[in-house]
This record gives sequence, C-alpha cells and structure tokens, in this order.
Amino acid sequence: MIQKKICMLGASAVGKTSLVSRFVRSIFSEKYHTTVGVKVDKKVVALGEDQMDLLLWDLYGEDEFQKMRTSYLRGSSGYMLVVDGTRHETLEKAVVLQNRTEETLAKVPFVLVLNKIDLVDKWEVDDSAIEELGKRGWTAFRTSAKTGEGVEQAFLALARKMAGVTA
Repeated sequence: MIQKKICMLGASAVGKTSLVSRFVRSIFSEKYHTTVGVKVDKKVVALGEDQMDLLLWDLYGEDEFQKMRTSYLRGSSGYMLVVDGTRHETLEKAVVLQNRTEETLAKVPFVLVLNKIDLVDKWEVDDSAIEELGKRGWTAFRTSAKTGEGVEQAFLALARKMAGVTA
C-alpha cells in the first residue's frame, strides 16, 4: 500500500481540523478547538484497484503571531490550502502560504479548499478571485465541514493528483 503525507495549511479558524474530522470520522463539532503544533490522522482511500494510506497533518493555523514551521512540511506528497469563504483575508493568506510552501517543497500537488459553503450568504470570497487562481492552475473545491458537502471529493482529488491519476 502506498503511504502519502498531506499537510493541511491555512490561517487560524478556517476549518482545517473540522475538515479532517469530517473526512476521517464523519463528524463535525460546533466547538472550536485550536490546534497546538500538529495533529496527525490517518485514512485509507481507494483509488481504482489500489489503496493509498493518507497521513493527514493538521498544522496549527498561521497568523501574525505564529508562523508555519517549514520543517513540518518535509516529506509531504501534497497539501490542502484551506480558506474560510466568509473571510477574504484567509484567501490572501493562502496565496502567501502556497508561495512559501512551493519554495520549501518545490512543486507538489495541492488543492484549494474554500470552506464554509453552508454560510454562502456571508461569503467575502468572490467568484472572480477563485477564477483568477484557476487561471494559474489551482484546483478549487467548495466545501462544508459542517454538512460534509465537497469534503470527500476534495481529499480524493488530491489523492489522485499525488498518485498521478487523472480521472
């Protein structure tokens, strides 16, 4: 079985931990839990006839006080950039993180996850910003850790990218 490390990256309170909980355990909690350091979860996914063991590294959210440790990125096969659709500044942070991550890891597969689609009426991230990133080759998914919408699709798309599977 192939084992791949995925890092969850994004600003504080964008829903990284909730996305992992939804994907791995199919649960969502309304309680906010700050990640301290890194929390590692594991899930096996099927890719056609093959299986991939995903090690999900949920890194603490980056803000002005706490910068991401690039050492946590070592050995990653891919990463998720998570954005809170209700806070535009989290998209700006994701662009900065993507640049820094690419400097550290070179080019590895990643997907952009626009979380909190269940709160779409409060969104600050507009379609034009997402389209602009799409023109740069970014693959974006709209998700809700709360309802589960789009979560599995985003993780599986990243797993397929890491495996070099196009379908």
